[in-house]
Amino acid sequence: MKVAQELRQGSTIRIGNVPFIVMKAEFNKSGRNSAVMKLKMKNLLAGNTVDTVLKADDKVDDIRLERVTAIYSYSDGDNYIFSNPETWDQIELTEEDLGNSINYLEEEMTVEIQYYEETPVSVELPTFVERQVEYTEPGLRGDTTGKALKPAKLITGFEIQVPLFVEQGEWIKIDTRNNTYVERIKK
Repeated sequence: MKVAQELRQGSTIRIGNVPFIVMKAEFNKSGRNSAVMKLKMKNLLAGNTVDTVLKADDKVDDIRLERVTAIYSYSDGDNYIFSNPETWDQIELTEEDLGNSINYLEEEMTVEIQYYEETPVSVELPTFVERQVEYTEPGLRGDTTGKALKPAKLITGFEIQVPLFVEQGEWIKIDTRNNTYVERIKK
């Protein structure tokens, strides 16, 4: 059992018989004795998202998801296929199951697949990934007040904000938890 106030992004809970993963958790105290948690959660079985508000001291069942290491193989349009390197079983996940993870997937990438009662429900990426910048505008000199950023398109097609000095063709390290630039990589 967990108290609602302890929930964070990535927490897995069960409400009734339905498992959820917390996508966004916000503590809110407005007035006397009315501390609440505003939650955006994804139903792990149906795939839909739900917004809910719980009292900060409400108790919820926390659940543990089983994790299996897998390798991303390919996409057949609607499904993304992974293989378990120990058993060579194929694991299929939909775009909804992957969420933002889809922005970083590349063939032969190792990921953790999370299972709830024998059903694959989501993918957990490594915390940091290295990707090549496919396209970005040249940085303009002189505009360096504060943290000057520009958009950069990665090889996977995903776009993130990078500092002005990052050039097309360079490799960068990205934090997959919040989609932010970390540093340039020499390759």
